[in-house]
Amino acid sequence: MDYKSIIKFISVIGMWLSLFLLLPVLIGWAYDENYAPFLIFVSFLFLTNLILFLFVYKHKMNLMIKESILSVNLIWFLLGIAGGVPLVLTTGVSFADGFFEAISGFTTTGATIYTDIESLPKMVLFHRSLMHWLGGMGIIVLGVGLFSIINPAGSMSLFKAESTGVQMQKLTPKIKDNAMTLWTIYLFFTLLDALLLDMAGMDKFDAVNHAFSTISTGGFSTKNASLGFWADNDAIIWITTFFMAVSGINFMAHLKLYYNDASGYKSEEVTSYLFILIFLSLILTLIHWHLSNMDFYESLKHSFFTISSILTTTGFASLDYETWGNAAAAIVMIAMLIGANAGSTAGGVKVIRYVIIIKVLIAEMKKTLHPNAVITVFFEKNKIKESVLFSIFGFMFLYFLTVTVTSFYLYMRGFDALTSITAALATVGNIGPGFGEIGPADNFSFFSWYDKIVLSVSMIIGRLECYTFFLIFVRDFWRKF
Repeated sequence: MDYKSIIKFISVIGMWLSLFLLLPVLIGWAYDENYAPFLIFVSFLFLTNLILFLFVYKHKMNLMIKESILSVNLIWFLLGIAGGVPLVLTTGVSFADGFFEAISGFTTTGATIYTDIESLPKMVLFHRSLMHWLGGMGIIVLGVGLFSIINPAGSMSLFKAESTGVQMQKLTPKIKDNAMTLWTIYLFFTLLDALLLDMAGMDKFDAVNHAFSTISTGGFSTKNASLGFWADNDAIIWITTFFMAVSGINFMAHLKLYYNDASGYKSEEVTSYLFILIFLSLILTLIHWHLSNMDFYESLKHSFFTISSILTTTGFASLDYETWGNAAAAIVMIAMLIGANAGSTAGGVKVIRYVIIIKVLIAEMKKTLHPNAVITVFFEKNKIKESVLFSIFGFMFLYFLTVTVTSFYLYMRGFDALTSITAALATVGNIGPGFGEIGPADNFSFFSWYDKIVLSVSMIIGRLECYTFFLIFVRDFWRKF
């Protein structure tokens, strides 16, 4: 294991993160808030990483797969510290609370420990949204884009470690160019969303924060009622719904469009995702329209918003969907179990895995009826390799094993079954709200400090899509070949 390469990479990421964390300090300065503790910590963070970098700067960085996996795991835990300590210093929460909020931010989960969000300083609100935005595309991808020129051999392995199961097609000669182009598209969507929200009546500060949270499919809001604060503003609800849905699409499709190729939007993965989004939204509309006093349009608006929010694991709320009845809750739960596209900023299982699993199950049923037939499973006109199937079924096992273990832990801690199960789904799936005590109108503040650490680890596991996290516990990972 090349530990000097790991230290060098983490220190560079740490220095860049420190520079980004100066933005909340500027917000604090602009709104005349006490930004001194925040600034002191950011300065300490930068200097610490600078010293580490100077210690190994002559070392030629060579991040191969083992080093990449360990680096990714370490970075996500360090992000919890780097993002959490400013919250401890500025709002007086415990370290566990700050760590939970930071992990929730960087993993774009959107679960919060704050009970009165509107009372928080502007710089803290911006800091929370900024963590979403940086974590949305993946701070590791940013690192790949900036530093692959230093380490061309290891850049691809690092991207794979951060986004297990996402195939990074080389549309440009270097992965660095792909990563930087993705960030350009990401920034464009963010600016466009903020501009439209501002034009729709949201003030500029709220517009920027919600654009950060929307494009990253994060879910942190500047209001206690989330987007419900603007529930009567049709433009804001529909703009947010649209950009949540767009952010749930595989960004490789957006990247292809950047190079004048719209074929990515016609893929099985994207069309299946859009079909599921529209279908579940319409079903929820009919249920809500039938059981509530709202007219059809209002039911349609809030249903499309809710499904877009849950399916893309954003976690915004325009209304409290827990009050819509059991049938509506079941539809929302289905959306929680699915997720959006691989290669998007969303969490969850991802549509592509379900599509492939369904194809395999249909093929197995045909094989049962016709034992001598040679049946091949295709996805996007390509034969699905056996290694891909093993990877998908292995992921599904690890994902739901993590959900099950987390659920049992919370249940044994004394929480009701609905809260335990949906809290596990909401954290492992990086969704945010669930049902029971963590519904869209509630928060995670009532959990003990050790519950929050467990749930923070669950969020990291979900963000790393299981394999990258669990690999460090395999004996062969630490063995020299």
